[in-house]
Amino acid sequence: MTAKPMTAAALFELTGQVALVTGASSGLGLRFAEVLAAQGADVALVARRAERLKALQAQIGKTGGRAVVVAADVLDRKAMTRAFDETEAAFGCVTILVNNAGVAQRPVRAVELADDEWRRVIATNLDAVFLWAQEAARRMLAAGKRGSIINIASVLGFGATKGTIAYAAAKTGVVALTKSLALELAFKGIRVNAIAPGWFVTEINREYLMSDAGTALKREIPMGRFGEEGDLDGALLLLASEAGRFMAGTTIVVDGGQITALRG
Repeated sequence: MTAKPMTAAALFELTGQVALVTGASSGLGLRFAEVLAAQGADVALVARRAERLKALQAQIGKTGGRAVVVAADVLDRKAMTRAFDETEAAFGCVTILVNNAGVAQRPVRAVELADDEWRRVIATNLDAVFLWAQEAARRMLAAGKRGSIINIASVLGFGATKGTIAYAAAKTGVVALTKSLALELAFKGIRVNAIAPGWFVTEINREYLMSDAGTALKREIPMGRFGEEGDLDGALLLLASEAGRFMAGTTIVVDGGQITALRG
């Protein structure tokens, strides 16, 4: 006898889940937190800018959701532990981690890249992704919880542009890290996947994408535009919910067809 099909609403329902979103004070992270809360998850908002997080917390509260604010730098191990501890105290064990926090590389050719710039980009965009995923997994395993870890990679994890070597290396690492974690954790009911956005206009890249260089980039995207608010909602909910319950080690590319055009 086949199982009865679930409704779309039930398939993507997140009531009872506890989500933690890093880099939630702006851009993609802010949107991720709003979407998860709208589907019923309790959400921990993590970033360095506490005032912005509090504004988002208030907005989520107005729509009936629940959120807790934890001001933390993702590179601070003590702050990471505190973020998980405070989330557990408020809502229980984190069952959805969105590893979103990241920094852009200052555009520069590889032979001119300074050591501290390489380290800054790799530390935030790769090292922190592993450490937060590791902590989330440890806690889920200790609590006997199933869950989902969603790492935010990039289209540059599959291709490169001049002047972005550190960023591309970090995001390529995120794709590989996602596969390795999935291989080790899937049998315990912890799914690890990633989303690789194409070019989305955010605070960290607005100046670049609004320049002549950005105009040239846009011409390489078959859809003829940069990503817009809401374009990642479907991928996020697929990986966070029961809709993606048999997905592990996958990276979903959401780029308007850019990679397809590059690969031919």
